[in-house]
Amino acid sequence: MGKRRRTQGRPVNGILLLDKPIGGSSNAALQDVKRIFKAAKAGHTGNLDPLASGMLPLCFGEATKISAFLLDSDKHYFGTCKLGVRTTTADCEGEVIEERSVPELSEAQIEAVLENFRGEIQQIPPMYSALKQNGVPLYKLAREGKVVEREARTVQIYGLTLVQFNGSDELELSVQCSKGTYIRTLVEDIGEALGCGAHLIQLRRTKVGPFEESGMVTMEQIELAAAEGNHALDALLLPMEDALKSWPDIILSENSLFYVLQGQAVQVPQAPSEGLVRLFAQGGRFIGVGQVLDDGRIGPKRLMQQKRA
Repeated sequence: MGKRRRTQGRPVNGILLLDKPIGGSSNAALQDVKRIFKAAKAGHTGNLDPLASGMLPLCFGEATKISAFLLDSDKHYFGTCKLGVRTTTADCEGEVIEERSVPELSEAQIEAVLENFRGEIQQIPPMYSALKQNGVPLYKLAREGKVVEREARTVQIYGLTLVQFNGSDELELSVQCSKGTYIRTLVEDIGEALGCGAHLIQLRRTKVGPFEESGMVTMEQIELAAAEGNHALDALLLPMEDALKSWPDIILSENSLFYVLQGQAVQVPQAPSEGLVRLFAQGGRFIGVGQVLDDGRIGPKRLMQQKRA
């Protein structure tokens, strides 16, 4: 039997709201921050394209157990689109495949088109995406010049606002949307509806789930904190339970806590009738995620393995 590999890095638990800079991949940004923190375990929650900047929540240690819930969260973006030009990738990183003249547009005309994209809409995922076909990412097929059929997906556009129109060929949009929404595709579809085509030239994400733009930290702030030591770095982290702050809280008695930690469901007075809940021990220690079962009991779904203070 071989020796078990020793985990490299220090135990770090929490969430960092990185203000991802333009130019690099989300994974490259994650690896840079993980290295600075000297963290044993970390992951990001939802890819941002290299051309995009803004909120990239990074989950460290035990917080990786709740990263899937952030992936499922709603998002808020500000995007700028160029009218009259379509590209292979629907953004400025692709090759130009079509140019058309842009008609004279009023803000009222643009608003009338945007109204058709609010609410529940259907999107066909772009070929240049990480979705897989028979185990192969679509972007790899696209780079080989292949185009495969993709099924339309239902997404929700909760808010779509014209922030600015330069009177010529650029629009700035504010988009509040559900998970799985491709802003590049939305921009391309809006361009088609305006009769001239369009592509995305700038994108910034400002909100993921409950997290607001004001909580983000830049790479420069992280590097300054690193110069002060691990205590300054760790002060940049948010508690992992903050990602789930819209959920109901369940405070477990000592007896209930014992059984939950053994993986058993418990009866909790005045518990919600359905859904997911945040579990806490007496004194406020976050235990993990619970699920309301059909019989009303609370069962453990994802438990944290933090040491007691």
